[in-house]
Amino acid sequence: MMKDIGTELEIKCVNTIRMLAVDATQKANSGHPGAPLGMAAMGYALFDGFMKHSPANPEWPDRDRFALSAGHASMLLYSLLHLTGYDLPLDELRNFRQLGSRTPGHPERDLAAGVEISTGPLGQGLAHAVGMALAEARLAARFNKPGFNIVDHNTYVVCSDGDIQEGLSTEAASLAGHLALGKLICLYDDNGIQIEGRTSLAFGENVAAKFKALGWQVIGPVDGFDIPAVRKALRRARRDASKPSLIICKTIIGRHSPLEDSEKSHGSPLGADNAVATKKALGWPLEPEFIVPLEVAAHMRKAVARGKRAESKWSKLFSVYEKLYPADAQEFMSAMKGELPQGWESALEGVVPADSKPMATRAASGKALNALFAKLPNLIGGSADLGPSNNTRLAASGSFSATDRAANNIHFGVREHAMAAVCGGIALHGGLIPYAGTFFTFADYMRPSIRLAAIMGVRVIYVFTHDSIGVGEDGPTHQPVEHLMSLRAMPNVTVIRPADAAETVEAWRAALLNSSGPTALVLSRQNLPCLDRAEYPSAANLHKGAYTLWQAREGAPDAIIIATGSEVEIALAAARALAEEGVNARAVSMPSWELFDAQTPEYKESVLPDAVRARVAVEAGIRTGWERYAGLDGEIVGMDGFGASGPASALFKKFGFVPGAVADAARRVVAKQKTKNGGSAS
Repeated sequence: MMKDIGTELEIKCVNTIRMLAVDATQKANSGHPGAPLGMAAMGYALFDGFMKHSPANPEWPDRDRFALSAGHASMLLYSLLHLTGYDLPLDELRNFRQLGSRTPGHPERDLAAGVEISTGPLGQGLAHAVGMALAEARLAARFNKPGFNIVDHNTYVVCSDGDIQEGLSTEAASLAGHLALGKLICLYDDNGIQIEGRTSLAFGENVAAKFKALGWQVIGPVDGFDIPAVRKALRRARRDASKPSLIICKTIIGRHSPLEDSEKSHGSPLGADNAVATKKALGWPLEPEFIVPLEVAAHMRKAVARGKRAESKWSKLFSVYEKLYPADAQEFMSAMKGELPQGWESALEGVVPADSKPMATRAASGKALNALFAKLPNLIGGSADLGPSNNTRLAASGSFSATDRAANNIHFGVREHAMAAVCGGIALHGGLIPYAGTFFTFADYMRPSIRLAAIMGVRVIYVFTHDSIGVGEDGPTHQPVEHLMSLRAMPNVTVIRPADAAETVEAWRAALLNSSGPTALVLSRQNLPCLDRAEYPSAANLHKGAYTLWQAREGAPDAIIIATGSEVEIALAAARALAEEGVNARAVSMPSWELFDAQTPEYKESVLPDAVRARVAVEAGIRTGWERYAGLDGEIVGMDGFGASGPASALFKKFGFVPGAVADAARRVVAKQKTKNGGSAS
């Protein structure tokens, strides 16, 4: 039987963490007590005097980052935060999992001070931590000077057997090993239990050998209840910054409870009788609940003073740095606050000349990105091995690698899911603006991490190219059909599908201005006409989400044709054809539902008058969802199934994305309205 090893006070601190978790889950009648009971000693060893953090200032730039990848063990984190002096009162622990509390079932960023990342979906914490460590390495290379290491911190992760099993973890760990992110340290809670029983039911790989093969330093197994041993392992990990470290900690789930070493302690409270038995086993008072012994509070709250001293030392260093390198200091602090430098928008002037020939919006995106980099050197990202197709390479920078930390091009390899998570971690760290590119159809691989970015409200820019059946010959596996609607259905994701090069430039401007959530730029493979903005309204109207591009004559339109992306030119041609027949047709470019929905009712009415029911929506994707703008009286020119392999022009004709088919749809809805209105079109 493994024993708790440490001083009497240390063991009391560990048991306080355990009992807070037991009491909180018991009071809530919900939660996961088993993991905190098993992980408490590991968590204590890390947080008490080892991790560099400042509970009085959780936003201190040079703090160590911490990710609880095993998010179900949230009470471990909440207990540690409370005990070490963060602004998380004991009453919040008493309200664990209750509506409106700062202690939800799984950690949520910004709800509780000290929670760096929202976790719960397994593997995400570890993968995002790779991004945090990458950000630290890049910022250190950019801003540190001889004698002035103003960026010098570690990223710590606590992960579980389930985290290790997720494919995302392997993707991210592979990239971390390849890039030699030596300031990434992961404590692996190896307890051999998952929900269905022993991990051996489904998991038999040699984790140590696997991570060694991925380029990690593997330490252990160590006794996860031996506090000195865990600290020794952590010190060893910190000494070797040439590669990331995995510390394998052998523990027992549900430690000291009657449900010890059983899956029954995982996802449910221990139960009243078992909670009492656990307290008796530890010699813990049965009443009252939520006890924090005075000596424990006094000891663990020393973290506040230690943090203030560490922060003060850093501040003094930064003060001298600021005098010697004022421009760098200003840039660093501004970047860490997420601010955009003054005058950055000027980079977009003239990116697309007025007389531009037809251009794929992916190509325009590449031009905009490279122009922006001259003003925004904290732009960083790349592609999942599709850089030449996505146009995501920064020409003025090299490739970020194990030997070159000063570059901004990241080669993610064929790791779409890890790419999205790593970019989320970069954004969470602060100081950099990440972007990630791939074919739009592969957004499916990224969806869980996109969703997490949306939940956390972080600025990540996704560059999705090859946006429709316009992909052509690669066929239905590579032709996104349902993806636009899928992303539009996700809250707090701004989806922008520009119609031409000028709208694409504005899409990048909108993405950078959106600091409260991720933005998806959805771009064409094929060339699209560049609209003559001397004839048509300014592309700056993209920021309104939708705008009237053209109308046959003044007055209320007889019909409105709404389109996005490559279909805007088709809608425009259809509207002009109808005009020749005397129909007062309006063509509307709607690059972003989300931006349009954010406009005033008056503006939305000016673009889509409620009285005009003769509407047609055109988009080379599934029809689902367009009813909100086309209305029940309107028609939707869209897809009912998957695409096919063939030239893009042939596919557009086959599936009805041609001016004639769109005009026919408009004629039908106009005729329907005339019948309803007794001869009047509207």
